[in-house]
Amino acid sequence: MSNQLSTQPSLSTQTFSSLLTLTVAPAKVICGSGVLQAAAAEIACLGSRPLIVAGDSTLAISRKNLLPVLETQQLHTAQASYSADCCEVSLKSLQKKAKEHKADVIIGVGGGKALDTAKLVAHQLQLPVVTIPTSASTCAAWSALSNVYSQEGAFLYDVGLSRCPDLLILDYDLIKTAPQRTLVAGIGDAIAKWYEASVSSGHLQDTLIIAAVQQARVLRDILLQKSAPALKEPSSEVWREVVDANVLLAGVVGGLGGAQCRTVAAHAVHNGLTHISGHGSIHGEKVAFGILVQLRLEEMLQGNQLAASARQQLLKFYTEIGLPQKLSDLGLGNITLGELQTATEIALVPNSDIHRLPFKVAPEQLMAAMVSTTAPIDNRDMNRVSPKGISDEVEA
Repeated sequence: MSNQLSTQPSLSTQTFSSLLTLTVAPAKVICGSGVLQAAAAEIACLGSRPLIVAGDSTLAISRKNLLPVLETQQLHTAQASYSADCCEVSLKSLQKKAKEHKADVIIGVGGGKALDTAKLVAHQLQLPVVTIPTSASTCAAWSALSNVYSQEGAFLYDVGLSRCPDLLILDYDLIKTAPQRTLVAGIGDAIAKWYEASVSSGHLQDTLIIAAVQQARVLRDILLQKSAPALKEPSSEVWREVVDANVLLAGVVGGLGGAQCRTVAAHAVHNGLTHISGHGSIHGEKVAFGILVQLRLEEMLQGNQLAASARQQLLKFYTEIGLPQKLSDLGLGNITLGELQTATEIALVPNSDIHRLPFKVAPEQLMAAMVSTTAPIDNRDMNRVSPKGISDEVEA
């Protein structure tokens, strides 16, 4: 559940005379095993000419599982692929396809990028949108936000949408067909909500932000306690609880707290890495690595021992469930110093989420954090960072 304020202020700057508009949740959420059949009538209430937006591989899933269901409602359905990314070329092509089909509702089927694309096309054409996730890799099925990338997979910008989806259909039978790697990545993306919201907003007194931060804490605790058992028992009750945490509860945090409770340094690091990694790793994997970088920055620049302890706890957790701990785990073991500088520059652009940290970060400090995510706890002052030391670690 993602919220966007109509004029993009943070909740903390609102006054009693301000107009506050929240996009808190989908209008309706349907969860369960085999719920697509029951959801067909709900889709028919939104329109009679759906355009299904999905990836190339997911189109086959929609043909098998969704089209027969829609046919029972006599809906006139068309399908279109969003290609490799939610990019401007794909968005223009899909808008054209929707107009040619005279679509009156958009249905997104797939992972985060497919759902972001479907939501943004619907937003641009002012049409209702249905989200049907096929993995639990993000909370994109819930949120009023779409991320736009280049065709090569580099993050460009995000778009706050006018509302959350009109209908979210979470069918556990679909989710369990996804590779387990997507669920693990979703855990990395979801657990970031606590580490980002607590550092940016934990001190604020706005009622909804307090609620968002506390929900982020609950989300973290669920994932720390239940992720490993869930991965061992797909389709079990504990597995469904983790799926719900990734797709639904993670959205609640952004919905109540806004952007400042949703993304800080972990997502900024993700954005930088997309400019050097392309499609080599999943969104949540890069975000999970970004959490370690953020905690490392808190250690280095603030001497924060709680952050150091949290990083060590996460390293053990990541080992247990298979999340990346260092650049080589993301396929970037041969990264050059120039590539690292590129990722750092993107992560530190003036409008970056990293600036929600309560301290300033210099490029060499971020680079040092990115190459030392698995370092043992060191109580020494880490403020002075040697560029030569960074170079040595990258080459190693």
